[in-house]
Amino acid sequence: MIERKRIEDTTPDDYAAMGFRSGLEIHQQLDTAKKLFCRCPVEPYTEEFHAEILRHMRPTLSELGEYDGTALMEFKTKKEIIYQIHQDTVCTYEMDDTPPFELNEEALDIALEITMLLSCNLVSEVHIARKQYLDGSIPTGFQRTTILGVDGWIPYRDRRIGIKQLGLEEDACREVSDVGHMRTYRTGRLGIPLIETVTYPDMRTPEEVGDVAQIIRWLTRATGKVRRGIGAARQDVNVSVEGGRRVEIKGVSRIPLIPLLVHNEAFRQLALLDIKSELERRKITQSTFKSDKYDVTGIIKETQYDPLARALDKQPQIRAVVLRGFKGILKTRTQPETTFAKEISDRVRVIACLDICPNIAHSDMEGETLSSTTWSKIKKHTRTGDNDTVVIVWGEGRDVETASEEIAIRAKEATDGVPNETRQAFPDGTNGFERILPGPDRMYPDTDLPPLAITEEHMEQIRSRLPETPWDREERYLEMGLSPTAAHLMSTADEKDLFDKAAAGGTYTPQQLASFMLNKLRWMKRAGTVPNLDDDTFMATVNEAGKRKLPAETIPLLIEMTCGNLKNEASQAAEDLGFSGITALKGDITSMVRRIERPPIEAEKLKHYLMGKIMKRYRGKVEGRDVSELLENLIAGELSSAL
Repeated sequence: MIERKRIEDTTPDDYAAMGFRSGLEIHQQLDTAKKLFCRCPVEPYTEEFHAEILRHMRPTLSELGEYDGTALMEFKTKKEIIYQIHQDTVCTYEMDDTPPFELNEEALDIALEITMLLSCNLVSEVHIARKQYLDGSIPTGFQRTTILGVDGWIPYRDRRIGIKQLGLEEDACREVSDVGHMRTYRTGRLGIPLIETVTYPDMRTPEEVGDVAQIIRWLTRATGKVRRGIGAARQDVNVSVEGGRRVEIKGVSRIPLIPLLVHNEAFRQLALLDIKSELERRKITQSTFKSDKYDVTGIIKETQYDPLARALDKQPQIRAVVLRGFKGILKTRTQPETTFAKEISDRVRVIACLDICPNIAHSDMEGETLSSTTWSKIKKHTRTGDNDTVVIVWGEGRDVETASEEIAIRAKEATDGVPNETRQAFPDGTNGFERILPGPDRMYPDTDLPPLAITEEHMEQIRSRLPETPWDREERYLEMGLSPTAAHLMSTADEKDLFDKAAAGGTYTPQQLASFMLNKLRWMKRAGTVPNLDDDTFMATVNEAGKRKLPAETIPLLIEMTCGNLKNEASQAAEDLGFSGITALKGDITSMVRRIERPPIEAEKLKHYLMGKIMKRYRGKVEGRDVSELLENLIAGELSSAL
């Protein structure tokens, strides 16, 4: 048994000892004008909608005449699906009333470009498949998807991370509520072109998973053809440990959340394997597992346990499920502040739709729930032994029957260790059950769209306009003399192409330009002082400053004059700035220094203090290094007596 540790205390050797493996599935919307399989425009999300459509989903047989387990699970929930549609962004294709249009060529070209940047082997024909989604996120019940490339790689530290495949698919609806048997979606993002980048499970620590996610994010952004903002990118993380199974943490919205989520999932799986071992010690296996269900509605008439007390007003049905030999198992810690009982509670919440939690109580926590007298009555009625655990669940009759079945199912799964699941990411770094992990039976060929050939000529056209990869660009910036930090930041910055243009002029050093663009210019953008900033005006301003041999310190002032609200011409801005130089201003600066009240501090700190005062007044009119030299002379000479 590996001792549970905080993420900051867990070493790479600890993760190696547990057999940690992790991979990524990164979804990124493409910046196209139209959707993937229709000609509806892609517009910003809105809370406005013009109509609602009600749907009920049901599973369909695969090509081999089998049902997908996930589809059957979703069917058990008996959900009613409401779609809130906006008339400007949805057509009859999205509502499954007409066949799809041909594949969006703009989206295909962007996706092929990213596939090439990932060094994948490209397909020669695009074959569209249907992937079942019975959670209602797609009105048709399936997502149209295709694979464009396989077996690529990206560099990471001293090795390569394998890219299993890159796919192009249509995005799903945005869920806005899920209460009881009613789930509501808005269709704003439905059908937007989306790429899915799938890595091999090559990451060895949670930190590496986060790092690789960032690299793929930077790579897709290098094209300048992907969408930004909330919901435009989502990460799914696959995690397993030795003896466990692949578990997918779905829909991680922010990359910085990944390491803690992955760390907690790894230890959750270890805890589930420990539970399996304990059950084996008790001789409880898949074949020997026993549970019994009882109706205990008549036994519990009143209680001080608030969740059940509030439910009693609605006259619920109450069921007890006895898990034979499970004494103490439900109290086993699986995640921070979480026990195995939550694994059962999650199944009840998701599949039985009993989503007001707590939705179960169990006899291992007697003092925290029902009174000992009530538990004694329940145990007597259900013939619960000293080594057994009894779980009670309450709600509407049909839901309680489903819940009691799921309690037994999840308890029996404990004898097999880690079930294949898709799990929901929570902000605190823990996760909860979302659905059973889909199998191969959810995929089948699409009969509405013929294969599309990708010619060598087409691929060569895309290859000829590929952008520089972030890692190649970073290496080039290091050779230009940027610091490792500046080279890394600039290689993925939005301003990288503008930086290249400015650096090619040769008037200012790459270090000066990078410092300005990564720091001061970004601050100016956030502060709103350069609302009219564009590449042409920026370059005209820098070139004018270079022609007049103005110091780099003048560039921020000039940019604010040309790209601010006044929108001055570069030549006029330079003229108005009136750069004077240290010779012309030496007397004024010396006089100003003598007038400044100086604090009683050592010479070096005094110099910085005076420097700030002077540059605040004369910035853009004199170079900082000249002021620094002047101050040193003044402090060493005229001011030495004052020190």
